[in-house]
Amino acid sequence: MKVFKTHKTWVATLLAVVLLTPLAASLPGCTDLDEETFGVITPDQFFRTEAEIVAALAPVYAQLRAMMWNYHNISELTSDEAIIPTRGTDWDDGGHWRQLHQHNWDALTSDWNGAWVDAFTGIARANVVLENLAVADVPQETKDAVSAELRFLRAFYYYQLMDLFGGVPIVEEAVLDPDNPPSRATRAEVFQFVESELNAIRNQLPDSWDTANLGRATKGAADALLAKIYLNAREFTGTVTTNGIQRGQARWDDAIAAADRVINSGIYSLAGDYFDNFRVDNHTSPEIIFMVGHLAKPGLGLTFIMRTLHYNQIPETPWNGFSTLAERFNSFEDADRRKTMFLVGQQFSSPNQGCAGQECFSSGDPLTDRQGNPLIFTPEFFDPNGNPVTGTPVGVNETSGVRVLKWEIDPSRVGGDNGNNYAFFRLAEMYLIKAEALIRKGDIQGGMDLINMIRARAFEPDEPLAASSQEEALQHVLDERGRELFWEATRRQDLIRFDQFTRAWEFKPESEPFRVVGPIPQVQIDANPNLTQNPGYN
Repeated sequence: MKVFKTHKTWVATLLAVVLLTPLAASLPGCTDLDEETFGVITPDQFFRTEAEIVAALAPVYAQLRAMMWNYHNISELTSDEAIIPTRGTDWDDGGHWRQLHQHNWDALTSDWNGAWVDAFTGIARANVVLENLAVADVPQETKDAVSAELRFLRAFYYYQLMDLFGGVPIVEEAVLDPDNPPSRATRAEVFQFVESELNAIRNQLPDSWDTANLGRATKGAADALLAKIYLNAREFTGTVTTNGIQRGQARWDDAIAAADRVINSGIYSLAGDYFDNFRVDNHTSPEIIFMVGHLAKPGLGLTFIMRTLHYNQIPETPWNGFSTLAERFNSFEDADRRKTMFLVGQQFSSPNQGCAGQECFSSGDPLTDRQGNPLIFTPEFFDPNGNPVTGTPVGVNETSGVRVLKWEIDPSRVGGDNGNNYAFFRLAEMYLIKAEALIRKGDIQGGMDLINMIRARAFEPDEPLAASSQEEALQHVLDERGRELFWEATRRQDLIRFDQFTRAWEFKPESEPFRVVGPIPQVQIDANPNLTQNPGYN
């Protein structure tokens, strides 16, 4: 198979191009969006060279950056991994951050609509290019190769919609009939669509790309996504009612097979240092299977450091928002090197250089908060008078909450925009997927061996785990995923799969079982009368 390659850095190309076609008519609902008219380019005018095809691909990939806000926030803030307490009036925002954490969101909560629009924008962009590519005057092998990438990306966006909302409209056309907008498919039908698309195109994707094209879809990326959907097949093919999930059929063997194709491909290996996966130059990590690129340029960078650091920690005045909970911080053993991602205790001044975790603020002059008090991050949450905050996370002081600095601070950052890429799939997760599937099939020792292989990188000397029952082994899987994949938008999905999503945790009471999927945004229902609401949200 001939696969065309670019002569320009892929990430730079990807982030610099905007789609040259209106999108509003392609979205199943979003008539409230402002239509961006860039002019209509016909296939014979645009799809004539490989460079023009790359330019058309770029905005479909670029939309992946949008997943770093709404999808990522929902995946983390509705779980026990993250919280944004209200500090004075900061981060109140009408209470919607509390809605996410305490599971009392509704169809008007803006994050759900943001995630819907983000994913369907990616789908619409893919559909526009696919439709025009089909009639373009380019070699068939080029069409097949590019179509495979586009269909992978479209399947990836549908995977995220299926994860958050359950059943959604399946749209394969570039322009929809405004008089007959699409209705929702079932969640199982979306699962079948994603599965069939990935199986149809995986062999048309390359095994790997050269350095200039890192971040583009590969066979490994398709297999990793298949492994993810098979791991969650019971949930993704089941039915959600007001009483929770009525699960579908398990696909443990398929999850193992897909994970094994990645593991045994000979292309990927575990990075020697866990934090190599999160450094500014993490494109060199042999562990990353699929990633979205970022640049240290305004609006094009990763902003995780801005979300979590205190206002006074770096010159860019971060937002002092996202923290983790004491329960999650304490789930890491002290000897676990991954625990160094957390900022806790007295913080010190730091030079503007690349670093991650506690090492960044462990020397120099002691920092203070905006009132001149020592900047000491605590696992517990207190009010300005030092009293514990319970019940609802409001009236919290500036320094409460352990902060997360897993991604290296980019010394070349522009404002809060850092050039670290973000890995959607890593090899470590493939081992953990296989481990869980083996344990659920009854092979406890086989699964524990894989868990301990992942743990070995984090401990010196090794501290292997043991399990005497399937229940104990499965809890080890959930706990180890929580440590290895912390802050990587997996926790919500994991808690749902392990029937722990609606349990009580700090600042959150036990929640209703229907909240394992989110609401269809009210603005989308208002725009499309063929959309129906999920149970419990009417």
